[in-house]
Amino acid sequence: MEDKRNIPIIEWEHLDKKKFYVFGVCMTMMIRVSVYPFTLIRTRLQVQKGKSLYNGTFDAFVKILRSEGAAGLYRGFLVNTFTLISGQCYVTTYELTRKYVSKYNNSNVVKSLVAGGSASLVAQSITVPIDVVSQHLMMQRDGETMGRFRVQYQDCKRNVVFGQTKDIITQIFKADGLRGFYRGYVASLLTYIPNSAVWWPFYHFYAEQLSRLTPRDCPHLLLQAISGPLAAATASTLTNPMDVIRARVQVEGKNSIILTFKQLMAEEGPWGLTKGLSARIISATPSTIVIVVGYETLKKLSLRPELVDSRHW
Repeated sequence: MEDKRNIPIIEWEHLDKKKFYVFGVCMTMMIRVSVYPFTLIRTRLQVQKGKSLYNGTFDAFVKILRSEGAAGLYRGFLVNTFTLISGQCYVTTYELTRKYVSKYNNSNVVKSLVAGGSASLVAQSITVPIDVVSQHLMMQRDGETMGRFRVQYQDCKRNVVFGQTKDIITQIFKADGLRGFYRGYVASLLTYIPNSAVWWPFYHFYAEQLSRLTPRDCPHLLLQAISGPLAAATASTLTNPMDVIRARVQVEGKNSIILTFKQLMAEEGPWGLTKGLSARIISATPSTIVIVVGYETLKKLSLRPELVDSRHW
């Protein structure tokens, strides 16, 4: 008789929603603080022409730290924290879609694929305007800029962060109107919907495969902590080409995904599509471990009181 071992999944109906959202915001904020420098580095690597400024992830990290200080690694961070809203919308949509799909199909892969894609669609509709502003702030380099817009530095340190953000928003609106805040929206959907749709099925696939290869007493959380980074590396590799194009469309003000792709291929060849991949995987690995362990722990902490002792999670 085949000895199959299934990792239990906590579904939406098992959760205390109040705990879930409070713990979720705190967890997401901690993750953002830890991985934001690599998000900034990835964006700069993707936007730069060839290797005009940085030779790679580590080189970019050292140069930014030396020339701009630790604060340089967190340019645009305050604006980016508003994506916490989209993060909560993402997990809500993901869990509710899984619940809805389960009425028609019990396959974990199908539920994860549909729910991940749907959640990303909702989240990106909220995130793109925030990303556009924060990415232009990421491009500022002590009086210089790698993008279309350059902030006017102010003498009053108290107003530096909010002043620069307001300056960028004003410049985007003057140049492109409201549409400017949704520049690259389609490219973002083509990046993050596949990324999310691929990540969840691979996550459950790796977890199931590892559960068959490891002893029965191996903690579920350990298997999930290993499966998350493997899924993230897989999804990042598959979607990085579109992520490079997305970054260039949003920062450089391009209007065409196809023309941006052709220009990138003409200037840098196929290797241009891998720009920022190592930074993306480096940021994804620790953040995914935290997300997976944190998210699964979050759901356990958020179980409805009557279910805490009644099921083996």
